[in-house]
Amino acid sequence: MQIRAEVKDAIASAKPVVALESTLIAHGLPWPTNVETALAAEAAVRAEQAIPATIAVLDGVATIGLTEREIADLAKRTDVMKASRRDLAIALAQKRTAATTVSATMVLAHRAGIRLFATGGIGGAHRDTHPWDVSADLLELARTPVAVVCAGAKSILDIPRTLEILETHAVPVVGFGVDHFPAFYVRTSGEPVSAHVNTPDEAAALLRYHWVFGGAGVVLAQPVETALALEPEEFACALATSEQEAVAASVRGKDLTPFLLRRLAEITGGKSLRANQALVIANARLAAQIARS
Repeated sequence: MQIRAEVKDAIASAKPVVALESTLIAHGLPWPTNVETALAAEAAVRAEQAIPATIAVLDGVATIGLTEREIADLAKRTDVMKASRRDLAIALAQKRTAATTVSATMVLAHRAGIRLFATGGIGGAHRDTHPWDVSADLLELARTPVAVVCAGAKSILDIPRTLEILETHAVPVVGFGVDHFPAFYVRTSGEPVSAHVNTPDEAAALLRYHWVFGGAGVVLAQPVETALALEPEEFACALATSEQEAVAASVRGKDLTPFLLRRLAEITGGKSLRANQALVIANARLAAQIARS
């Protein structure tokens, strides 16, 4: 594992550091929105006097703190592996270049000594069309002490089931300024969170106590801004169409989420894409504020 000098120095001197994942660059967003979003998220972290650490595997080396050039390269390539925790050993042993999902980013961030991680939305349990498709993100949250700042779980998921799994594994689901769990493109899922905080200082205090008592991951969720959120009815209609198309095309496993996100962007005329970009940047900013606290 290679920890770049700026990140290593920040960790050694107890400066705030925020991990950022790379799957959104290689698989989650189209060119050039992917590189624009990744760089804007890093800029948002720096604006809060924290150090960004975008994480990926480059030619078999787990790299903590990508350069702007490396981010741009990931954004353009079409041969980048999508790596969850399960796939890290494969990527390293086979000298692959891989974009890390939430679960893989959590593992590498923890090994580097980074406790705050910002992403768009966590994975979870899929709906009835794929009931056994449960993201490794949920199990990683159950065992790795990293706080994930997000806009909730992706709206394409079965959110009540996702929250039940997190509860079973003792993962706090904390709303930032809200009492109900956000649903990525949609501001609320209608499902209650286990607690809420209103300031970065309150969030930092909760994390400290959780980790003092041996807790693992924490979900810190804030909703997408109102002006960019999709209406629940609009989203439900677009999702139903996307899911039907996925079933017809036999899309499943790790290919399902990218397929659904791409079709949602097309069906909504780019509205879901703009919401995705905005919430990633907002989450990076909040994670930096909490890291600083």
